[in-house]
Amino acid sequence: MNEIYLHTQGLSVGYNGKPLIQDIRLKLGRGQIMTLIGPNGAGKSTILKTIIRQLARIAGTVYLDGAGMEKMSERDVSRRMSVLMTSHVHPELMTCEDVVSTGRYPYTGRLGILTREDREKVARCLELVHASQLAERDFSQISDGQRQRVLLARALCQEPEVLVLDEPTSFLDIRHKLELLAILKDMVRTRNLAVLMSLHELDLAQKISDYVVCVKGDRIDRQGTPEEIFTAGYMMELYGAARGSYNALYGSLELEPASGTPEVFVIGGGGAGIPVYRQLQRQGIPFAAGVLAENDLDYPVASVLAAQVVSEKSFQPVGEESFRLAAAVMERCRRVLCPVATFGPVNERNRLLREMARETGKLDEAPTE
Repeated sequence: MNEIYLHTQGLSVGYNGKPLIQDIRLKLGRGQIMTLIGPNGAGKSTILKTIIRQLARIAGTVYLDGAGMEKMSERDVSRRMSVLMTSHVHPELMTCEDVVSTGRYPYTGRLGILTREDREKVARCLELVHASQLAERDFSQISDGQRQRVLLARALCQEPEVLVLDEPTSFLDIRHKLELLAILKDMVRTRNLAVLMSLHELDLAQKISDYVVCVKGDRIDRQGTPEEIFTAGYMMELYGAARGSYNALYGSLELEPASGTPEVFVIGGGGAGIPVYRQLQRQGIPFAAGVLAENDLDYPVASVLAAQVVSEKSFQPVGEESFRLAAAVMERCRRVLCPVATFGPVNERNRLLREMARETGKLDEAPTE
């Protein structure tokens, strides 16, 4: 059981004295990552801004290590909590090392003079986020991904017990998203940090979070582990999505299937069919897929994109009944695609389907585009 470090009791947040979300109860332990998810404008940033005291509380209390934050000085809070928000920082004429050094100010005197130990910690934090080579660079002249790493170094330089981040991956490309979250996960493990953040990327939230809080405009709709939260039905409900689908297994979104009677039959399996299914969907071509075992990598995507799926029970070879059904469906299609390169005993009848398609002249050996 992780020791609870940050928790809220009866917290209400909002603007101009009017509550937006009431009775927020969060419990975040050391060594844990808690992530807020939900639609745009649902109140995720409002909750975080209230917790860090950027917005005034409407009601309730935020506790840090058992102490109410309203009674704590700015310096005391800064020694326990670091903040990384989405708004761009534009310091004038500062190197990256200078920016990271500001993380030491809660520990310096009034003049803000850094000791040798402070400077060593600055260098160590730059190294932790793989940004040592940026130390002498002008902060205003580096990329968004580099800035996020430098700002994370500044936050770590405060030696916090809890780190609060508002959409830290928003301005980053894939490489830097993964790099930032990997660094964050390492810090949680090695320093026993408590991390509270918001994310828009559901696939990343599902993979990195220990606990997920779902914000839905006027309330906290649900809280739980990623396994409890990230289900296909609930994600569509949380975001009010009426079109397409969410794949809970892969953490991916899929568009609507093309409507109509199948024109193409895809002999897939082992993940080989997925790019073909998506390609046909993009082209607006309705298709059928088979024969797929219900535990096959292709099956979840085929189930939401194909007009018809011929399937077999998990861990079973393609049976006679499934084979005959697939052959009948394939016969009604004008074209057959087979992205599968090899066949074994379990899918031997799929090889026979391919041979039947070749004999009838329906097998398209060329790419679909």
